[in-house]
Amino acid sequence: MTVKSFTMIRVAVFLLCLLPLGRLGWLGYTGGLGANPIEFITRSTGTWTLTFLLITLGVTPARKLSGWNSLIKLRRMLGLYAFFYGSLHFTTYFWLDQFFDMAAIVKDVAKRPFITVGFSSFLLLIPLALTSTRAMIRRLGGKRWQQLHRLVYFIAIGGVFHFLWQVKADTRRPTIYGVVLAILLTYRLAMGLRQKHSASAPPASPGTSRSPAFQSLAEEIEFEKPLERIR
Repeated sequence: MTVKSFTMIRVAVFLLCLLPLGRLGWLGYTGGLGANPIEFITRSTGTWTLTFLLITLGVTPARKLSGWNSLIKLRRMLGLYAFFYGSLHFTTYFWLDQFFDMAAIVKDVAKRPFITVGFSSFLLLIPLALTSTRAMIRRLGGKRWQQLHRLVYFIAIGGVFHFLWQVKADTRRPTIYGVVLAILLTYRLAMGLRQKHSASAPPASPGTSRSPAFQSLAEEIEFEKPLERIR
């Protein structure tokens, strides 16, 4: 696949990721947000935050199973969209729901478990977004960057519990998200154990001495270098 053709795919994915926001804007314009627009917007942005988190976690398994290595180029963008919709979710609650009433927000966070978990997950998402650039990757170093970004597992788990504890009766959707996350985490655990076993074996050559985690990070940076020539 040429750089130009993949750039077109990347632009298409970028625009597709904006569709949930466009849908909210259209529903707001046409009066289709229902009897409680704030609740509708809050739930929609929260659902899409969790959806993009799971899609981001699914990039590596999809890449390994399909053999399409170029998928790695989309991972950071998808992760940033998770942060984008998480920010909209938090802003809706902070602004439209609570009207910047800090006392009420602190009380809500302290007394309602699903708010506590959701707020904590969003806070953990902030450093991941701030360190998503190549400059921050180089500054932190591959190992520390990987360790920091493993927080995404806890963020996704927190997101599932936030969703599950929020609903009162119909738990089908959060259960589906939980099952998908469990599959993704099980796959990650299996791959981690396999990599640990491979790392304990003597290296075949000096060129294979880097850890699998850092190798994956290096590949992501290398894949994106050709795009800089057309920016």
